[in-house]
Amino acid sequence: MFAPLTSGLVEQAQIGIGQNVLDIGGGSGEPSLTISRIVGPTGSVTYTDPVAGMLESAQAEAARRGVTNIHFRQCSANDLPFETCTFDVAVGRLSAMFFADPIAAVREALRVLLEDGSVAFAVWGSSEANPFFSTVTNVIDRFLEGYPQDSDAPDTFRFAVPDKLAEILEQADAKNVIERQLDFRIEAAISFEQFWKLRTEMSDSLREKMGRLTPAQLPTVKQTVADAARKYFASGTMSFPAEALIVTGRKSAI
Repeated sequence: MFAPLTSGLVEQAQIGIGQNVLDIGGGSGEPSLTISRIVGPTGSVTYTDPVAGMLESAQAEAARRGVTNIHFRQCSANDLPFETCTFDVAVGRLSAMFFADPIAAVREALRVLLEDGSVAFAVWGSSEANPFFSTVTNVIDRFLEGYPQDSDAPDTFRFAVPDKLAEILEQADAKNVIERQLDFRIEAAISFEQFWKLRTEMSDSLREKMGRLTPAQLPTVKQTVADAARKYFASGTMSFPAEALIVTGRKSAI
């Protein structure tokens, strides 16, 4: 579903054959699996994620595909266990929003890059431009009206405001920082029921919010979401418009 986002990230990061690439917060395996094909046998990808279950899932998928140029390490973005000046490129696809300390994490990414190496992060744009998420969260938030919301807490739309993540990169001393908007569609041959299951299981923050709902509220919430999402489903196919921001920068040459 997020293949266009991976392609946009790879393009902006200018990843090519033979490079050594660091994937920060690689989740279930992307973009590491895609990048492994691009860098080829003369290059390599180092996948990292703080969650053991994610790492195991990604490792199993790489083994299933017979991929041999991905290395796996469990670690947080704020404490990368690699030598200074190790990688050509560092990327993070939909992970920067959840960094405990974003400035420290970007500094760590820059530290492990070679001189003039590049870093690139893909994050979601505005909630309004991403109904794949907001169709569900807007309904739940209405039912939870009155609960405090921290705009800078780790969250899907933490860096949706233009230039917010770019300023983080600049504060971390990245050079030539550029932010680009990527518009695409999130598409898959799935029904609303499958979408509901996917969305309510893929996000810790959403699961936490749903835990605040009463059992009596859940059917009403689901039906309200179904009514709002109906226009994005036709003939067993889901198609949502989407907007992401891709922010790139470089490590300054000494």
